[in-house]
Amino acid sequence: MAADGPFLTLDERVGNAIRTGAIPSGPAEFFADLGNPTVALPVLAAALAYVTWRTRDLRALLPPLLAMTLVPVLVGPLKALLARPGPPPMSPETGFYPSGHAATAAVAYGLCALLLRRREVAYGCVVVNAAVGLGLVRQGYHWPVDVIGSWCLATVLLYATAWALSRSTRRSSSGTPSC
Repeated sequence: MAADGPFLTLDERVGNAIRTGAIPSGPAEFFADLGNPTVALPVLAAALAYVTWRTRDLRALLPPLLAMTLVPVLVGPLKALLARPGPPPMSPETGFYPSGHAATAAVAYGLCALLLRRREVAYGCVVVNAAVGLGLVRQGYHWPVDVIGSWCLATVLLYATAWALSRSTRRSSSGTPSC
């Protein structure tokens, strides 16, 4: 779907409608920037530091750090493999699917929600990621499917991290040593 298929025209129509719609450029750029690693990674670092300080469990750092490390490791090759053109004015360039900024935001803020285990943080994560996605499309950095593909990738990474964290928690609470 990212490079060819029946939904490509729909993706382009929706992307063009968002770009020319009523969302102001200033707020759209602000939210698009929340997917920048220089913004998202310090937020994640603060959540990791807080949780580590509260739990004193350094082993809990490994799954989230691995998940965040996998974002560029997976996104870069996918962009090169699919070589999807970007929206105008970037359309001659390729490598827009999936969106690295959307994946970074979804994984970083999703990890914050997993680590902090607060419903409000999870709701905020969803709202912020929706705003990041809209901002990226509104500013012409990505097509909607680029963002949706990143969210799918992030979902897999977050589920794997949640699974790893639950196993780690079970081991430490049962008294079974974990290596």
